[in-house]
Amino acid sequence: MTAPPPPTAGDYAARQEIPVARVNSGRSIRPHIVGPDTPEPPFPIALAGPVQHGFGRGAKDLGCPTANLPDDSITPISSVAKIGVYYGFAQVIPPPEHVSDFLPEDLKVLPMVMSLGWNPFYKNERLTAEIHILHDFKSDFYGHEMRAVVLGYIRPELDYVSREALIEDIDFDKQVALNCLQRPGYQTYTKDPHFNFADARL
Repeated sequence: MTAPPPPTAGDYAARQEIPVARVNSGRSIRPHIVGPDTPEPPFPIALAGPVQHGFGRGAKDLGCPTANLPDDSITPISSVAKIGVYYGFAQVIPPPEHVSDFLPEDLKVLPMVMSLGWNPFYKNERLTAEIHILHDFKSDFYGHEMRAVVLGYIRPELDYVSREALIEDIDFDKQVALNCLQRPGYQTYTKDPHFNFADARL
């Protein structure tokens, strides 16, 4: 018999069940690039929504500021994908009256890494999608629209024995995402019609 597919993030959320994450107790050998040379189903997965205030821990505790999408905007991925860390591209799209708050490079399609899950180290009680765009923004973009295309899976969600171990894995995730997205089969998605190219500054 064929084994059933693993539960999606949405399956756990529907059962109001928080999955038990494997504990990462120390340094492990991880690949520097993951996934096929071109995205395979269920990817690409398009997401969009206004950026919300999260838990405020990403920048303060981890040196990795994240943008949270509304719960109802993450269904396209939570319904088909398991919990874990993903990579892809994202774009911030401010309203016209706020475009001048940003540098032109802030509004381009940029690489990102995304966590989908409950973040067991911090004992979150609800499913979230937290996106970290690999770019140094000078202005915050809370309330502005964000569009993302998720293109691949990096690793499962883990629990950690220390904040330092979590930070180490996050830093490695960022490099894995950059390595993966440099492949030609992924670079084509920087021009995906899901993103906004109407503004001359974009």
